[in-house]
Formats: sequence, C-alpha cells, structure tokens
Amino acid sequence: MSHHPNPVVTTAQGAVRGLRQGDTTTFLNIPYAAPPRGAGRFAPPQPHEPWDGVRDATVPGPNAPQSERKLGSIDMSPYFGTGWSRGEDYLTVNVWTPAAANGDLPVMVFVHGGGFVAGSTRSALYDGSAFARDGVVLVTLNYRLGIAGFLDIPGAPANRGLLDVVAALRWVRENIAAFGGDPHNVTLFGQSAGATIVGGVLAAPEAAGLFRRAIVQSGSGLGAFTTEQAARVTRAAAEALGIEPRVDAFADVSDERLVEAASRLAGIDLRTDTHHDPLIGLSPFSLVLDTQPAESIAAGLGNDIHLLIGTNTEEGHLYLVPVGKYATSTPGDVDDAAARAHPNPARLVETYRKTRPEASLGELRSAIMGDALFGAGSRALAGAHAARPESTTYAYEFAWRSHALDGELGATHAVELPFVFDVAHLPQLHGSAALLGPDKPPADLAARMHETWVRFAGTGNPGWDPYDDERRATMRIDAEWTRVDDPRSQERRAWH
Repeated sequence: MSHHPNPVVTTAQGAVRGLRQGDTTTFLNIPYAAPPRGAGRFAPPQPHEPWDGVRDATVPGPNAPQSERKLGSIDMSPYFGTGWSRGEDYLTVNVWTPAAANGDLPVMVFVHGGGFVAGSTRSALYDGSAFARDGVVLVTLNYRLGIAGFLDIPGAPANRGLLDVVAALRWVRENIAAFGGDPHNVTLFGQSAGATIVGGVLAAPEAAGLFRRAIVQSGSGLGAFTTEQAARVTRAAAEALGIEPRVDAFADVSDERLVEAASRLAGIDLRTDTHHDPLIGLSPFSLVLDTQPAESIAAGLGNDIHLLIGTNTEEGHLYLVPVGKYATSTPGDVDDAAARAHPNPARLVETYRKTRPEASLGELRSAIMGDALFGAGSRALAGAHAARPESTTYAYEFAWRSHALDGELGATHAVELPFVFDVAHLPQLHGSAALLGPDKPPADLAARMHETWVRFAGTGNPGWDPYDDERRATMRIDAEWTRVDDPRSQERRAWH
C-alpha cells in the first residue's frame, strides 16, 4: 500500500482511495455486492460491477433502508446511528488499517446489531481506529435489514441479510491482503442481532473456510424462527401492504413502503404448538431456520472455529428501564415474561426467586427476559461448540454497571460495545441519559477489554481457560476481572 497521504488500493472490482489520519488509513463505503434494487432485493447478493478510475472511499455511504429507532429516555443514536441514509449502493464495507500495514495482519469483521431492522456502519460506536492502532485490519459491513433482509417469502432465498454477511466474508477473502490483512486469519464478530447472525454463519455450510474465529456478543444460538413462525410474519407484512405474499408482489413495493410496513409488524404472536417465540415479541424479524444454530453446531458444523461468547449481566434492563417499565413491574409481568419464554413458567420463576432472594420484581423480570433473549441461547451455543473434541470455546460475562437513568440502566444490553471498540471516551456516550451514564468507567476497562478481543483475533486465546461442559469457566469482566465456574448454574439448568 502506498504511503502518500491518501493511499489507493486496488480491489478485484476497482481502485479505491482512502484517507490517512496519523497512523491509520480508513476506507469507507467500498461495495462488496451489487446494489439490491427491485427484485434484486429478494435475491441472493450478486457481484458488484467493476468501476473505472479511482473510487473515492473517504466519505460515509448510504445504509440499509430502516426507520429511526428510539428506546425511550436513553440516547441510543451512537448505537443505531441516525436512521436511513438513502442510496441503493449500500452493500458496502468500511476498512480501517495501520498506515504502515504490509500484510499478514489479523482481520476482524464486525456485524452490527439493531434487531434485524436497524443499525449501520455509520454508527459512532463502530469506529475501527483503535483496532488499526493495535495492528488489526478492522472491517464493518452493512447488510439488508427488515423485509428485504429477513422476511421469509416463497420464491426468495431465506436469510438474505445473512447471505450478505457471507458475501462480505468472500470479499474479505479476495481483497483484504491488499489492505494489509491476512485472508486466512479472519475473526467474525457481532453484537445482538449481529451476534445471532454470526451464530448462523457458524452453522452455514457455505461460509466454511471463510473465517477462523468468531465472537458472539449477546446473541443467541436459539434465536431463529421456524418457517411456520416466519410465515405468520410474511402474511402480516403482505396484509399491511395489501399484496399477495409472493416474491414478485414484494418486488414491486418501494423501500419506503417496506420500511413503513415493517414498523407496523410489532406484536404478532409467534407462539405455536411446538415453539415459543425466541424474541419474546420484541422483533418480528430474525433468522429463519428449522434447525437452530446451536443444534447445527452440536451436529458438527463450525467446530474448527475458535469461539468467544458472552452476555451482559443485566441484558433485559435495556427493554424495561428506558421505557419506564422496570420499577413498575408487577408479579404478573414476571409471570408473563416467563410464559412467553418457557414451557414451565411457574418453575422458571421459582428458580429465579430462589437464586435471587433479594431481587425486585423488575430485576426478576429483566433476568428472565435477558436469559430468554440471549443467556439461554448463548449457553446452548457455547455448550454445543465446547462438546466437540476439535473445538475451542471461551466464555465471558460483562458485569460493569452503567449508572445512566438514575443508576438503573446497569450492565445492560450493548453496554460492552464502547469497551470492545475502545471508544468509551466519546462524549456522546456520557451523561445521565447516555449509554455509559454520568460516571467515568474504570480507567483501564476499555484498554483491557479491547486488548483481549485483539489478542483473541491474533491467537485464538483471550487469556483465560476454555469453557467446557465440566467447569464452564467464564471470565466476569468488571472493574476487576474474575474467573468464575458455571455462573448461575441453577438458572442455566432451568432452561433445559
């Protein structure tokens, strides 16, 4: 890579000019697949047309069609971004690389969260500069969201947003050496919906060989809808749009109308005779698979991958505290959370009451929701992966509590991200209604957590004992880092 201020890199599709700032070079908005237009929005990702000359890669590009997301009284714009930045050519990657990179650096590819309907590479949290500073080539990507990305439509391939992620991994395999990265040392990582997608990619045969390691931050290996559940959402979407539930009918609908219809699909009851709703009513979009990723991994898929997997201690708080539902929780709310998530809700509630004798009703409700959404499915994925003799699995629990919203937000969903990306100093993350709250986090927490992710990408070992079915060694990450064996064992067993 050339060393003048704005270096040019030649990819398989054409040349791109990045922006050098200090020791880091950034390339924004490089296409990895063709723009999803018309019927193409419901087809597998296609190769992008080559371009002539040098494409400017110094300004952010468009993102996937989406509506702006608000979460009550907490400012989540650093996480979700500022909504839809329009433009069809949005299946793109951003790349951060050390300015002096000359090959063979570990590569990390990040899949953002946002409930399968929001988020993008434009969000402030996903700045890859700290990774480049520490000798990693960091790639972030956009993928199709909502109806275009995940609605299961007869005649269209399922999980198109996941297929986009696989296409981005193929782009990385083909092109990342030109940016200084080692195409044979790729770590795929994601958070929330992005982490559930990473679990799905682990279990996808077409992605085999495209990456070596994976990090699943607050995802679920049990988060997919069955085709029967997904068909309910498809019928509701077709009704909302006044069309037949067929791919040719969806292909005629504008992105604006698809986004608007997606936002009206909340609250569909997806419980069937055989399955509960893995997203407990929070989103009508997820992966659609008749075999959950954890089950596919138990059967041997993805077992040659080093896996780092974890959740946050109070995941459920994000869905309750900012919308004023935490402190007002009733015994009925606790029972309802359990009933949405588990075939034997009374026993589940009894277990949580026993293991948390001091807990408020809000705390019990949040704990059950957090395990329903992330905890149980992460433990299932970790256990399935660890059970294979050839695989290596590591587990963490992120326990540092944010004092946002009068001290109540806690170690909630998404609060680990600023530490992983080493951007915890960003001013927009601080304040009484910001993700990290009014206090200064422990001085070395971001440095240490970020360094751990970098070490895992480089070596496959984050620096503690692997997770196995006997001890279930887990690193609890807080001001102090503590190794615990089988945290919350009774609660874990209650989900079997």
